[in-house]
Amino acid sequence: MQFSIDKSIEILERTPKALQLFLQGLDDDWTMQNEGGESWSVYEVIAHLITAEKTNWLVRLELILSDETDKNFSTFKRVASPEENTPKILAELLAEFISVRNENLEKLRSKNITAEDLEKKGIHPVFGEVSLAQLLSTWTVHDLSHTAQITRIMAKQYKTEVGPWVEYLRILKS
Repeated sequence: MQFSIDKSIEILERTPKALQLFLQGLDDDWTMQNEGGESWSVYEVIAHLITAEKTNWLVRLELILSDETDKNFSTFKRVASPEENTPKILAELLAEFISVRNENLEKLRSKNITAEDLEKKGIHPVFGEVSLAQLLSTWTVHDLSHTAQITRIMAKQYKTEVGPWVEYLRILKS
């Protein structure tokens, strides 16, 4: 499938609401546990998504579309501590994610991005030159990736409890 802003918005506008519906009200055993080691909990994934909304996607989009001659992106701090976000309970984080995403989608829609705009470039600190279409595609896949991560984190809470069925549950093997 070729990139489409409208198709990306279909995912981007649904992700926060879907996560709120899926996660809000769950016991902390589901949302505060991780997969072991340095991995993230569901709570930390939501905090990361908020940080990305505030410091990454629209900041880079606006730089690409600007008249600035320096199109170098700032480094994105990928690991976000939940303490960096004001709310301390998951329900508040989910509400903040919905709010910040809605604001960002409103700004995105207001840009009236053209096919020519999608070809404009910015400079990523690791990848070098990237297009606006690539940035917007990545934003969409980033949501899908973290949605999959959340379900994997939660599934792994029952890894030993499923007993021999672990053999048939691919999510527990990743």
